[in-house]
Amino acid sequence: MNSDFPRILSLLRKERGISQKQAAASLNISQALLSHYEKGIRECGLDFVVKAADFYEVSCDYLLGRSPERNGATLSVEDIPEGESVGKDNRMRGNQSILPTLNKKLLTNSLNVLYDLLGKLNSKEMTTMISDFLMLSIYRMFRCLYNGNRKNEQNFFTVPKSLYAAKSLAMMAEIEAEANLLTDEGLSKKGLSEESRAVLSMTSESLSANYPKSATSLFNLIKNSEKKLERPSK
Repeated sequence: MNSDFPRILSLLRKERGISQKQAAASLNISQALLSHYEKGIRECGLDFVVKAADFYEVSCDYLLGRSPERNGATLSVEDIPEGESVGKDNRMRGNQSILPTLNKKLLTNSLNVLYDLLGKLNSKEMTTMISDFLMLSIYRMFRCLYNGNRKNEQNFFTVPKSLYAAKSLAMMAEIEAEANLLTDEGLSKKGLSEESRAVLSMTSESLSANYPKSATSLFNLIKNSEKKLERPSK
């Protein structure tokens, strides 16, 4: 049995708010045996996997860590839904709603520019690196919010709470270094071709012309980010 199964089995029980004794009774096994399954001390048979999946109303693929979706779905590009709107006009509600709505639009429009440039660059390596970096940054901030409630189960994640921040930051630094090595003419002669570099020729004027609906967001994102970087250290 893989290492995800004990973690997810325990997570599902805790999310349902029942004890090991209650779950074991419903699954027709002893509490001791369920404890061993949840700790990864013993491996279960296929019959138990199916029974547990039915009990927790998830797919076997989810229970085994083969799919992040509870129904076991594996999404293709065409299946990925658009982001969920918060409110009829995609505006965030509540106190100080203008600022988060604005920032969300700045990020979305800037990402549109970024990925259009990656499409023109046609570099699988660069696209993978930038995507990995962005996903790690979102992952870090999501975990930050998740950790805001102590009752949230840490078994939701495979990387321990004590390690995720340092490990993800180190990985992001490594990805950025590799991306710079690929793009910076002064760092490597084995980077992008001259043809590829021509695609990345940019000015504020050309960006405005090529991305009339998104360039302003990108310019504001750059300005806001550099203001933060220019703040004196406390």
